[in-house]
Amino acid sequence: MLTASRGRHGEGKVTMGAQYYGADSENGDRFDDPSEDALFMLISDLNDSDNTFVVVQPDEDDPVWFASVAVLDEGGYEIVRCDTTRNEHEVTTATSINNIARDLTIWMAARDFPGRPTRQVSDF
Repeated sequence: MLTASRGRHGEGKVTMGAQYYGADSENGDRFDDPSEDALFMLISDLNDSDNTFVVVQPDEDDPVWFASVAVLDEGGYEIVRCDTTRNEHEVTTATSINNIARDLTIWMAARDFPGRPTRQVSDF
């Protein structure tokens, strides 16, 4: 069972942790295993005063990857993707929340998660 909570400043209650990863914003909003739509909502709620970033990472003590989205002073967003197992560290900027949410969803789908069933490709 996957769960999601959306509450301001810790008001939301989560009965079960994320199965794979969580997305947390500076103001306390959280989504467990967020969908593209959930990421869109979190990024849309960002502002330049008290909710300036969202971080997505595995729910584990020492995560090997993370992604973050932060509001830029001059407008738009800075997106950071880091995966130590693949020696990846990419910093980009964008203005389209739709594109950011879609790209992050695709990027996260390619990450390794302990316990997640592996994808199999067969030649039938």
